[in-house]
Amino acid sequence: TACEPSESSSERSNIHSDISDREMAEERRVGVAVDFSPCSRKAVKWAVDNIVRKGDHLILVTILPEGNYEEGEMQLWEATGSPLIPLVEFSDPHIMKKYGVKADPETLDIVSCAAAQKEIVVLLKIYWGDAREKLCEAIDNIPLCCIIIGNRGLGKIKRAILGSVSNYVVNNSACPVTVVKSAQHE
Repeated sequence: TACEPSESSSERSNIHSDISDREMAEERRVGVAVDFSPCSRKAVKWAVDNIVRKGDHLILVTILPEGNYEEGEMQLWEATGSPLIPLVEFSDPHIMKKYGVKADPETLDIVSCAAAQKEIVVLLKIYWGDAREKLCEAIDNIPLCCIIIGNRGLGKIKRAILGSVSNYVVNNSACPVTVVKSAQHE
């Protein structure tokens, strides 16, 4: 597409896989909670349009349910989350299949364009477990300077029964949280 950078996939892979802790400490790390739903896609778009700027690291944080994983890597990462996965890798459905994640093309397009146009680094981090707890863990462990999270717009009864992820994160986060409301709230 017109917004892809001119460098090849292998060049991008080498650039992104060489990210050190020191380099990331010099840049802002903006987190967006994603489940690749329309609601989280709206949060990604909002973050790209309103928060990220040149040189930032946009880190998409996704939480999968706990499960019995046979593969050794999944068992190793269950407690700490996956390594940071560069955009070039999480854009590849074959690679993402091993993590059990199916990223939607629209979200990938948003972050690919942002990476090229705003000159940002886009990474994905996967955690397994309760979304509320793991998002707060991600904020501390990555660490993030802020997090943007979508709101599905559950009614009062469903929110009381299921618990609101965004409400929990707002009340327990160690960094600023922006909640992007779903379309039905507009």
